[in-house]
Amino acid sequence: MRRIILDTETTGLNPKAGDRLVEIGCVEMIGRKLTGQRYHTYINPERDVPPGAVNVHGLTAEFLADKPKFAEVKDEFVEFVRGADLIIHNAAFDVGFLDHELGMLKAGDIGTLCGEVIDTLRMARELRPGKRSSLDALCSEYGVDNSGRQLHGALLDAELLAEVYLAMTRGQNSLEIEFDSPATGLRLGASRERPPLKVLRADEAELAEHARVLAEVAKDSKGKCLWQALEADAAT
Repeated sequence: MRRIILDTETTGLNPKAGDRLVEIGCVEMIGRKLTGQRYHTYINPERDVPPGAVNVHGLTAEFLADKPKFAEVKDEFVEFVRGADLIIHNAAFDVGFLDHELGMLKAGDIGTLCGEVIDTLRMARELRPGKRSSLDALCSEYGVDNSGRQLHGALLDAELLAEVYLAMTRGQNSLEIEFDSPATGLRLGASRERPPLKVLRADEAELAEHARVLAEVAKDSKGKCLWQALEADAAT
């Protein structure tokens, strides 16, 4: 299973209004292992870079003036991502810009070049409803060191997102429960009184939400959702 964690930087928010890519960063993951293979390029956007965008990523028009245009890096980029699933934070934004650039060159789109697009912003909101889901917030929650992130940078952000994605999905791939080891501080054979166990039953809305989340997990894991298998066994 080959996946590419991808991030971009741009001159603004709307490619249809003339905004362009200025940087692409990608890291490769096979299975759940980062391979060390990367793709990174700065891009001459063939236009000015507004001060607001420079404040975000620090890439000025002067710095980008001698960098290749997207048409010059298109083939190398396409070769790197072709056939892979993509992992992107706020995927609609990056895919929108990539599709626009590819479309101007009549080179297809991300949907035809790549497999599934996994949006970690959507995942984070589903896993952590009501909490902040920016990349910095997720790094803080999952213990990913982002101390070197003073400005946005496509390659650095892709590397951080890879670590965040592995942390967010760790439970789907490693449900390790040690039944052989007694709990710390509990003497084997000791008896103690326990209060009555209060059972809270899920209502219909909660059951429906549970089923929806499991369906998302099954889709992301290509059908390898342990909880769905356990529920199917229990129903037979």
